[in-house]
Amino acid sequence: MSAKSSKKVTPLMQQYNTIKKKYPDAMLLFRVGDFYETFGEDAVKAARILNIVLTNRNNGSERTELAGFPHHSLNTYLPKLVKAGERVAICDQLEDPKMTKSIVKRGVTELVTPGVSMNDEVLQSKSNNFLCAVHFGKREMGVSFLDVSTGEFLTAQGSSEYIDKLLQNFSPSEVLVAKNKKKDFLKAFGEDHHTFYLEDWTFKQDYAYETLNAHFNTKSLKGFGVEQLEEGVIAAGAVLYYLGETQHHKLQHITGITRIAEEEYVWMDRFTIRNLELYHSTAQHAVTLLDVIDKTISPMGGRMLKRWLALPLKNAEKIRKRHQVVEYLIAHPEVLEKIRQHIKQISDLERLISKVATGKVNPREVIQLKNSLEAVVPVKALAANSEDEALKVLGENLQSCDLLRSKIKETLFEDAPVNILKGKSIADGFSEELDELRKLAFSGKDYLDNMLQREIEETGITSLKIASNNVFGYYIEVRNSHKDKVPESWIRKQTLVNAERYITQELKEYEAKILGAEEKIMQLEQEIFQKLIIWIGDYIQPVQQNANLIGQLDCLCSFARQAMAENYCRPQIDDSHELDIHNGRHPVIEKQLPLAETYVANDVFLDREEQQIIMITGPNMSGKSAILRQTALIVLMAQMGSFVPAEEVKVGLVDKIFTRVGASDNISMGESTFMVEMNETASILNNLSERSLVLLDEIGRGTSTYDGISIAWAITEYLHEHPAKVKTLFATHYHELNDMGETFNRIKNYNVSVKELKDNVLFLRKLVPGGSEHSFGIHVARMAGMPQQVLHRANKILKKLEKLHGMQENGSILKKSAEEEMQLSFFNLDDPILEDLREEILHLDIDTLTPVEALMKLNEIKRMLGNKSQAKV
Repeated sequence: MSAKSSKKVTPLMQQYNTIKKKYPDAMLLFRVGDFYETFGEDAVKAARILNIVLTNRNNGSERTELAGFPHHSLNTYLPKLVKAGERVAICDQLEDPKMTKSIVKRGVTELVTPGVSMNDEVLQSKSNNFLCAVHFGKREMGVSFLDVSTGEFLTAQGSSEYIDKLLQNFSPSEVLVAKNKKKDFLKAFGEDHHTFYLEDWTFKQDYAYETLNAHFNTKSLKGFGVEQLEEGVIAAGAVLYYLGETQHHKLQHITGITRIAEEEYVWMDRFTIRNLELYHSTAQHAVTLLDVIDKTISPMGGRMLKRWLALPLKNAEKIRKRHQVVEYLIAHPEVLEKIRQHIKQISDLERLISKVATGKVNPREVIQLKNSLEAVVPVKALAANSEDEALKVLGENLQSCDLLRSKIKETLFEDAPVNILKGKSIADGFSEELDELRKLAFSGKDYLDNMLQREIEETGITSLKIASNNVFGYYIEVRNSHKDKVPESWIRKQTLVNAERYITQELKEYEAKILGAEEKIMQLEQEIFQKLIIWIGDYIQPVQQNANLIGQLDCLCSFARQAMAENYCRPQIDDSHELDIHNGRHPVIEKQLPLAETYVANDVFLDREEQQIIMITGPNMSGKSAILRQTALIVLMAQMGSFVPAEEVKVGLVDKIFTRVGASDNISMGESTFMVEMNETASILNNLSERSLVLLDEIGRGTSTYDGISIAWAITEYLHEHPAKVKTLFATHYHELNDMGETFNRIKNYNVSVKELKDNVLFLRKLVPGGSEHSFGIHVARMAGMPQQVLHRANKILKKLEKLHGMQENGSILKKSAEEEMQLSFFNLDDPILEDLREEILHLDIDTLTPVEALMKLNEIKRMLGNKSQAKV
């Protein structure tokens, strides 16, 4: 026999090891008495994440790490473990330790993972907590998202780019992938997602259709419109399988599955979502668009606004209906404020009804559900009685749930406790039996007072008192000075220093009645509450419908509040190909300006006939990028149903928004800045449509100047000649591209104006017709605090280079040949060192030079000149 197998293990650890084997990928919280304990590696991790003490215990013949916390602190510690990415198996005692002489029976009652949680402390009220599955099909990929806390179940399929975009939009907390596709997933989507790998057989077509039909009690999925989405259905099947594996079997709140209809929403790739900083930002403390426009006051509205932002509409009629409601609410501020006041009283309907379905709801939450539904009634009336047709429809579809509200009202006390075991949950008058038991249990004071009075009269002992404790129950206490008067029928139970304690037959019988009544009350209250929960289960769909409609209304109220506060206008949406913005502003930047400063608004006009491409030149820091971003944000906000920051806007429906803004490195994926830039630009050029909006910022700056100019020129030419005639804004510091306006009739030159002062430059941030002559890079360097020595030298070099190259005229690059200019200067072309120096200076790209690079370059030039002077000596 090996040394390992001969080691002794305690019965408790044997039980632990058996349960742990079933959940090798989860941290096991093992209930021992009043504590949840973790052992071994789990204990080491728990101690680190929770900042609790790590200790040791003897496990038979060896020592084991141990860390634990009190069971009543589960709601404090569990969220920390889940947010740290841990899957947590909660192992409870399944029987009363007092009722068994052997080891207590234990089992896992719930497996909580980042994507599967009903715990309020884990969930964020205004964010969904999506569990996701990704399936790699033969031609396309499938994806499914489920929020078990709200019952939302979505599926889609498409290219890896589309799935990547959806992963960005929905930000799932956990992604399920087949084990044999681990490498494929990491290659396609990177390592940013929290993944869990399932056995390959869970991603099978037959199994998925069977699982979904069994769950929805249907014979086919045609009614949900997902029957043909084979890859998407397979992903959805894997999600449902995982819920079963995590001990989530009560799922009647998942009442349907919805297809994410790609054709209904504006396409934005993940680069665009990131570049526009819609709801995430890589910069620390950065303000996103969502931060600025979110005026929602309900959890349902907060979650829905994120969805609307991620998926702007392409249907002009649906967009106009949203605008119509917003316009009505602005015109009737008293209606807007009344609706908002009532919405404030509405708790998270989606999550409350989900808790009812999963059996995890408590009495106080059922009262919250009732109060929330009561607040829906006046909202329904206000909306249904309005003069706006779209708002009327919203109101008519809200359910007043009269029967449900009255049933809860007559069943539960208004101040019902969180814990049903605390008692006083079921209202007086609901159950005769319960009322009788309560009378017996809680009218005891009168009964005992009468008994005490009777005993005093019979015995003549005036100092008698009746009390109770946990050891003896009820007793009569007699002082020693009166113990000779005690009747023989009393039974002595305890002797104290100054008194004796007795019980009587009557007291014993009364005590049994009281204890029995209290136990029966607890049992009866639980039975009544469980019946109520089952009964409420029939109202899951109406409550979910209310949650959805209140969410929509909250979003539209949010748009109205934002428009009123920030002076937004209603955009005109039509089927033309024009984009006409008068005095447009950037919704985020204008909120960040100092108090005295006002945002400089700009006009932008694009169409497919006259002004398809606007080439914007101007110095760095002048506001080129802001104009590009605000154009995209105005279009996006208009098509999600919001009013927009401008004086007047006309948007011919856009179906795709592409942005390539800034040089965002992807070094972690082993790609250079320039490679990333080219990948993102190639993705744009390969996915163009007639209704696309393309915004390009500084394309080509990741390579040498002449390469960059050539690439930027070729890309612009491609966009101009492409049959889609895509509306494009192109910001660049390459002034050579201004020449394109003379050759290509739909390219127009604009610049962000600046005012030159004696030693400085003033950025006016106004977009005006015509190209910019130079970039003012050195002025920007001065503003950044560059040392005077560097600025002085940079100016000298710039003048030398300007003299060298001359100004572009009649299409000619140079006025004079480089050789002629060099001979006029201090260069001697026969000198190899100075020839190298000339090349260095000619290829200097001042616009992209950082202060540190400028210093390094100057140092290099100084070294080369030093070498030359030494060589002459």
